[in-house]
Amino acid sequence: MRMVDLIQKKRDGQQLSTEEIQWIIEGYTNDTIPDYQISALMMAIYFKGMTEQERADLTMAMVASGDQIDLSAIDGVKVDKHSTGGVGDTTTLVLGPLVAAVGVPVAKMSGRGLGHTGGTIDKLESISGFHVEINKDEFIDLVNKNKLAVVGQSGNLTPADKKLYALRDVTATVNSIPLIASSIMSKKIAAGADAIVLDVKTGAGAFMKTLEDSRELAQAMVRIGNNVGRRTLAVISDMSQPLGWAIGNALEVNEAIQTLKGEGPEDLTELCLVLGSQMVYAAGQAETLEDARQQLIKVINTGEALEKFKTFVAAQGGDASVVDDPSKLPQAKYQIELPAKEAGYVSSIVADQIGTAAMWLGAGRATKDSVIDLGVGIVLTKKIGDEVKAGEPLAVIHSNTEEVNHVKEELYRSILLSKEPVTPPVLIHEEITE
Repeated sequence: MRMVDLIQKKRDGQQLSTEEIQWIIEGYTNDTIPDYQISALMMAIYFKGMTEQERADLTMAMVASGDQIDLSAIDGVKVDKHSTGGVGDTTTLVLGPLVAAVGVPVAKMSGRGLGHTGGTIDKLESISGFHVEINKDEFIDLVNKNKLAVVGQSGNLTPADKKLYALRDVTATVNSIPLIASSIMSKKIAAGADAIVLDVKTGAGAFMKTLEDSRELAQAMVRIGNNVGRRTLAVISDMSQPLGWAIGNALEVNEAIQTLKGEGPEDLTELCLVLGSQMVYAAGQAETLEDARQQLIKVINTGEALEKFKTFVAAQGGDASVVDDPSKLPQAKYQIELPAKEAGYVSSIVADQIGTAAMWLGAGRATKDSVIDLGVGIVLTKKIGDEVKAGEPLAVIHSNTEEVNHVKEELYRSILLSKEPVTPPVLIHEEITE
């Protein structure tokens, strides 16, 4: 094979074969195909697209480029959840113990965050003593014993995807549905899941800004998963405003604890019930989504979900007493209210800008080397559609410095008011189960 012929083939809108895609990915991973030729191919894919078969082949070729986690020693159907990202997205912290409490094994491989707040691991490490540095045998034993464990990501999962993404980032080919879908699905499949539930965000704070684009991405990933033998389902959920109230690591852990008690924000609770129902259904633990939902509601009401979280934290070295006393979590020195300048109704909360303000406080990483301040962040007190009186707080800034004028200015730019009543956005736009 010659790379130039395959570039020309895709440029002309023809379908690449399974063997050709495997040859391309192997060659690029092994540095026998140069960046400039892969760049040309990525641009051809950007304009010409890929068939369902090509997308599945590209996904599996990237899976085969590195380590693959074997979870077969774990009893039951292992279901993984992936979110395309957002602000205040605390779902993993709730879903792990919630789904495990009804008997579905959750073997979660998570990473650290680069952006508004830390990743799942950063958030969990705001619990004193909690660690994810466990070997494979311990990881499997914990899931078999407790139905839940979280481990840090392997350094050699899908190396082809890492190289391709870095190249796409500098060649203006990131926003390609086939390339996004195969990138996400390759990591989930390499991580060993039997079934995958996808939370595809849509709106101003999401990677995909429009419902049409979000639907196209969700359908593409569901088809890839099902085409390669992984039962895959998806939810398209709103990210036109932050999810829940809290943006910040320890603040989000506290919010997850409250949600597991049945006292969490309405939107976060509902999204977790929808995603959790799909996870339980995909694992074969319920005949219908409604049956799965009732199982989840039951373990919240009985306290079993909260107990599962305690067990999980203790098993990985964390101080489980924080579940009963969240004040033991890292706390910021100052809680500074952001008063409304006028009366009205909240018409818009620009999620990305709220996230940026939280990062300025130290809740997230601007670069890989940034050090996260686990106690800081922002807690909203109003959501879109809520009525506000002049002087009433729109949010509370949790900071370790009193110099937060730049944060306040960003929040005022991000939380907009209207004189007329506003209808809150729809939380769940669609569920894709086939």
